[in-house]
Amino acid sequence: MMLFPRALGCALLVAFPAVAVFQPVAAQDLASDELATDDPLWAFETSDVEVDPGYTFGRLGNGMRYILRQNGTPEGTALVRMRIDSGSLDEAENERGLSHFLEHMAFNGSRNIPEGEMIKLLEREGLAFGADTNASTGLEAITYKLNLPRNDEALLDTALMLMRETASELTIAQDAVERERGVVLAERRDRAGFAERAREDNFAFSAPEARFAQRLPIGTIEVLETASADQMRALYERTYTPANTVLVIVGDFPVEVMEAAVRAKFSDWKAGGAPVEPLTGPVDVTREGLTDIYVDPALSESVQIFRLSPWKHEPDTLANRQTQLIRAIGYAIINRRLARLARQADAPYRGASYSTGDIFEDARSTSVGVSTVDGEWRAGMLAAIRIVNEALTYGFTAAEVDEQIKRQRTAAENAVSGFSTYSNSYFAGSALSLVANDRVPATPDYILAQFEAIASDITPEAVHQAVLDHAAPLTNPLIRFSGRTAPGGGEEALRSAFTEAMSLPIAAPQDTGILEFAYGDFGEAGEVVADQTDDALGIRKLIFANGVRLNLKKTDIREDRIRVSVRIDGGNLLRTRDDPLRVYLADSLIAGGLGAHSVDELQTVLAGRSVSYGFGSGADGFTMGGTTTARDLDLQMQVFAAILTDPGYRAEGVERFRKGIDNFFETLRSTPGRAYSTAIGARLSDGDPRFSLQSKEDYLALDFPNLQSAIADRLRNGAVEIAMVGDLDEAAAIAAVASTIAALPPREADFQPRSEARKRTFTQDRGLTAIEHEGEADQAVVRMIWPTTDDTDFAESLRLALLARVVRLELTDRLREDLGQAYSPSAGSSTSRIYDDYGTFSIAASVDVDEVNAARKAVLNLIEDLRSDPIDQDVIERARKPILESYANALKGLGGWMSLAARAQSEPDRLKRWFAAPDLLNAITPEDIQAEALQYLDPAAAVEVHVLPGEAAKDAGTPSSAAG
Repeated sequence: MMLFPRALGCALLVAFPAVAVFQPVAAQDLASDELATDDPLWAFETSDVEVDPGYTFGRLGNGMRYILRQNGTPEGTALVRMRIDSGSLDEAENERGLSHFLEHMAFNGSRNIPEGEMIKLLEREGLAFGADTNASTGLEAITYKLNLPRNDEALLDTALMLMRETASELTIAQDAVERERGVVLAERRDRAGFAERAREDNFAFSAPEARFAQRLPIGTIEVLETASADQMRALYERTYTPANTVLVIVGDFPVEVMEAAVRAKFSDWKAGGAPVEPLTGPVDVTREGLTDIYVDPALSESVQIFRLSPWKHEPDTLANRQTQLIRAIGYAIINRRLARLARQADAPYRGASYSTGDIFEDARSTSVGVSTVDGEWRAGMLAAIRIVNEALTYGFTAAEVDEQIKRQRTAAENAVSGFSTYSNSYFAGSALSLVANDRVPATPDYILAQFEAIASDITPEAVHQAVLDHAAPLTNPLIRFSGRTAPGGGEEALRSAFTEAMSLPIAAPQDTGILEFAYGDFGEAGEVVADQTDDALGIRKLIFANGVRLNLKKTDIREDRIRVSVRIDGGNLLRTRDDPLRVYLADSLIAGGLGAHSVDELQTVLAGRSVSYGFGSGADGFTMGGTTTARDLDLQMQVFAAILTDPGYRAEGVERFRKGIDNFFETLRSTPGRAYSTAIGARLSDGDPRFSLQSKEDYLALDFPNLQSAIADRLRNGAVEIAMVGDLDEAAAIAAVASTIAALPPREADFQPRSEARKRTFTQDRGLTAIEHEGEADQAVVRMIWPTTDDTDFAESLRLALLARVVRLELTDRLREDLGQAYSPSAGSSTSRIYDDYGTFSIAASVDVDEVNAARKAVLNLIEDLRSDPIDQDVIERARKPILESYANALKGLGGWMSLAARAQSEPDRLKRWFAAPDLLNAITPEDIQAEALQYLDPAAAVEVHVLPGEAAKDAGTPSSAAG
């Protein structure tokens, strides 16, 4: 059953650090000019959970509420969010889809901003549409989002001016509605598909009378095609009121500056009451014993067994947090058992889950979900239900509970140690959760203290009882099957399998005791033989006696967080035409565990530690990486060294990989995007097998012995470059590497050039190719791809990147705004770092199948214009400014530093690019853009692809969510 965010399901609570508990506090003082009311403004006013004092909460005289917080991560930036507390649930029958349509109209003209100018204004300030300027419409709210790249007060003033224009000053002109109508319909078309149809069937089966199933945000075609500006304005005036609005600002401004700006912009907004809370249900909690079979060729096989029960009000109090935490541990243990079986050899299912969650305030749903290989649903049901029954009957072991307590404690401790550099997005998200879910934001210190206060009470018995008290018994449940083909025996077989599963013999779990990590001694610590620091960026570069390279960048931008990257020579460059899948299984290597530990044992051994153990094959190297803490850095490096020296190659890793192959091949053409991805590699490379889909049999034939023969030498001898960035102690970091990977036998000092493997050609067979898809019958994609060059010439790469942004801006105007045909046209440039003299420039637009020729003509006209005359200077600036702002903010996060540190020794010349980029970008002129278009975007040189519906395409469905 689909669950909704009004209250979190227990399975989600496990991953949410703030599920801990207690101690009464006083609510924070609020602004002085609030309207007199007996109703609480905020959930913490009636809760004994201590609210984080870093927030400032207030309400203007007109009833609009606001939440403010000064925060310096990333430094010099801010987020602005405006939540209108009405979504598609508030719509009348003749308004279905208008909340989302109205969200679109926010960008189409207001009293002080002409139509089409809002986005341009923001682009001139360095905000990229989509990444920094966006909005989303849900069932319960519409949220407008601005990410400010600078903390200057003028930009904050502009942002709040735009929010105020959206809140109360939209013009909603009829001609603008007509122009935007095609865009909204295009979004509806693009979001349709097999997954949405399956979701609607789920709603119809689970809660056939519920209002939420009839108020999906994207709406109905009938309303969207006929809605008038007057209808939209009526909805606007009814729902966009101060009392129905909350403004959130988090960022690097003094609170008094933010508060003054809010008051200046919003105090004169005319007061208006909030709409009546809409109905969400009804949901019949007595509904039982029914079975649904839903078949679609694109759906992998799954069975859901669930039982509805009455909703229970659980306000955010310390006592309820304690209860939620204890039962969340129980749900986590059950899901841990289900996952353990999925990882074993001959596993009966691909995955399974057990959870209970709220359906708004209408019901709760307790569910067992099982995903299986086609035809194996019965074995999956039997195994999953048996595991759940064992847990509910006999409870949990002390070792299982201890593992989950370790995870909860580590999450809480890490939150404490890193809290001072938590990001703007974290605090904004917590503020919006208070508004949407009445979840009181609390400090990590407080949460940890409450956790420790009850940790000793989290016994196996208490956890067992908490789950029993919360979950609905699965007696005579609802059963829903979905897949490509109906189950043999139909509904009777499904219910018979459930009855059999409930009667299977069960036994109490055995306590396995404590497991210890088996790896720690990798030899004598390696000696540093070279050590120098890059003066410009402060990256310290070391070489150990065995050839391992280490790059360190100490920075406190994220307190107590260290990002680690390990790259080993090889990767996808080991593929050949004769053996294109040679390293394909590398991404599944860790599923085979280590020599001394299965992957399931690793999860237990490393519980409560901030350690990653992934492994993958990148473009030119095998990679490992993750984010850890100073406390766990030694263990993190021990795990990486163990993967290098003793991978397990257990057969269950390959079996798990193979369980997904059938579904992969069955859905190759299920959407336009899948169909394009399936075919384009071979089309552009003239069938080079390294870049082409191979046969299903080839993938099924892959095994670990062949992978081992392909990568064992690289793991043992290949060059290694390690990078660490973050809040690290350099001496401790060097010691952690010295005792692990640098303690291994000597390795190759340099990454091999692999010149032959770096040869990649772009087809000479240009012109049009048609690709058929099996998605919706009205969906089509128009694409054009040109060959360009590699990224050796950085200035050329930047010019092509800026050209791509220019094309996207212009294409958006011509396809989305002028023609109303495409929801989100795109353009991109990729100059290869791996393949010599290889790069691509692409343009794409998803359109109605009847508009392919018109869209194609618009694209060609744009290309002709770009090639014939220099582009307008304003377009250049709107394209350039967001790129410059992204450069200015890139080193305010660990990811930006890692992009420089990861190859600081193997590719040192690339560090110089960092400093050159702004000047190179600023030097690009309209004439340069024209020259790039003339050089590369010759229509006759393009590979043109039309992705069109084939005979198996479906009639358009109705998507269930929307984001503008």
